Amino acid sequence: MIVRLARADDAPRLAELHATRMTEGFLSELGPRFLRILYRRIVASSDAFAFVVEEPLDGAVTVVGFAAGALDVGALYRRFVLRDGVIAGIAATPRLVGSWRRVLETLRYPGSTGDLPDAEILSVAVDPRVTGRGVGTQVVDAATSEFHRRGVAAAKVVTGADNVAALALYTRCGFVRREQIAVHEGTSSEVLVWSSS
Repeated sequence: MIVRLARADDAPRLAELHATRMTEGFLSELGPRFLRILYRRIVASSDAFAFVVEEPLDGAVTVVGFAAGALDVGALYRRFVLRDGVIAGIAATPRLVGSWRRVLETLRYPGSTGDLPDAEILSVAVDPRVTGRGVGTQVVDAATSEFHRRGVAAAKVVTGADNVAALALYTRCGFVRREQIAVHEGTSSEVLVWSSS
């Protein structure tokens, strides 16, 4: 397995993994086109990144997992809306019309986290054909190492309160449960925090 920084040409695969493996979040509902635009912005931003794991699968070297992170989620979302909002909005229009409340909750989210770090692991997804082989741990460790390399003292991650596998992964990677929040009304999420010290 090879762990490396994601490139713009990885965006379609990141979008596919996100859409098929991260079914509990709102962004998945916006569809692969929207997610491709979002991941292109993440890998192009100087204050955001994604790491991928590649390995031979079905006769070709394939991205089998990834983790995306941002130094400041609010700044990333604002930049995404300003630079990509029109195109992303058109790509997701049919899905956005009935979900305007969840859109507002998502855009408001970074400001609603109280006394938590700005840096965040945004998403982690692993191809089901390689689960249980440490791919999630590799990409989360790569992301926290990148935060450390950039001088970030702490980062958070948010996952569903009932997502046992994700909670176990983040705990293994040094995250500690900090608080429960509801990014979307009626859905409980756990916030876990990693510290470089």
